Amino acid sequence: MADHIRPAGIFDTTYEQDIALNRTRTDKFLQYGGLVALLLIPLLTSRSFLGLNILPDYVVVTINTIAIFVIAAQGLNILIGYTGQISLGHAAFMAVGAYSGALLAKGFAIPIGESMLQIGPFSFWIALPLAALFTGLVGLLFGLPSLRVKGFYLAMATLAAQFIIPWIIEHPLQPYTNAPEILQGIPQPTIGPLVFARPIEMYYIIVPLSVLLMLASRNIMRTRVGRAFISIRDNDLAAELLGINVFWYKLQSFFLSSLYAGIAGALIAFERNAITTETFSLETSIALLAMLVIGGAGYPKAALFGVAFVRLLTDVIIPAIGPAFNSTLTALLPFVDGTNIGPSLQPIIFGVALVIFLIFEPRGLAYRWEVLRIAWKIRPFAN
Repeated sequence: MADHIRPAGIFDTTYEQDIALNRTRTDKFLQYGGLVALLLIPLLTSRSFLGLNILPDYVVVTINTIAIFVIAAQGLNILIGYTGQISLGHAAFMAVGAYSGALLAKGFAIPIGESMLQIGPFSFWIALPLAALFTGLVGLLFGLPSLRVKGFYLAMATLAAQFIIPWIIEHPLQPYTNAPEILQGIPQPTIGPLVFARPIEMYYIIVPLSVLLMLASRNIMRTRVGRAFISIRDNDLAAELLGINVFWYKLQSFFLSSLYAGIAGALIAFERNAITTETFSLETSIALLAMLVIGGAGYPKAALFGVAFVRLLTDVIIPAIGPAFNSTLTALLPFVDGTNIGPSLQPIIFGVALVIFLIFEPRGLAYRWEVLRIAWKIRPFAN
């Protein structure tokens, strides 16, 4: 929205300027400067080779988690925000990416008759894209109901994935892939002698990949495919009358959404070096939906704003204010067991924040950010 508006006195003179993502020098400076600053953050912690200890070490872990969930939420934004197809099983597709990526990196054997077919082990750089493609194909299977159903019924169809996929991982696959519910000992990414074993090292894989995938998603929306997605979201009947193959583009949306989820799940596996199906529960799928609601589904930066807000709220703010709230509520509510207040604090605050956004900012943080950017660009005529 704000990308199509120029400050007063600035005009496009070439086609290249018109289609550029960063159209002014200020935009380029802010984008590239922000990326450089983001890549310098690990160097300011005590675990870097500089040992500066300017920032606490947990900042790197927090940013890694945010970047991974930004990838997953961006995939869900393609499906829900741009194509208008609901999904309640996004975390299950993350599980597919996590387990397939881990198994490809560790290697496994499939029985064929009396012999065993050995698959892998593959390096991280091969296992990650293979896991993403496999997850995309799995997403196509659960996208098939979109031909006949929509809305609530499609939500129920995708919810089935949230129960079917973890059950398949925990039961039928075990005899063939030796993939227990908890998978450990996942080989770490390497580049020659470099081994990315710690969070501070995985940071330089996760964060650049997250940035690239966000740019890719933003560019997809500028193509014919992206415009078809938006047409289907706005009015699928009108889109079909205009000659758009609605079912085909819906399947493409499910594929891209699942591919993003597979990348996010695989990164979780390699970053934590251990995965369990409990990590990809229905609660995670609901949390991803909440992140889109807060961020503003349908906007390019919705995933970034939504994930950053939710993760900072749950991982930083609530733990910081938790003890004070716990003691205050214990004094105000003496009839409530104090041991029950602490575990209940996070879902209560998260639920209240979600309700506040639905009432006062239903379009999300990304929409408000776009409004502020437009007001800044057209100053002093913002009013």
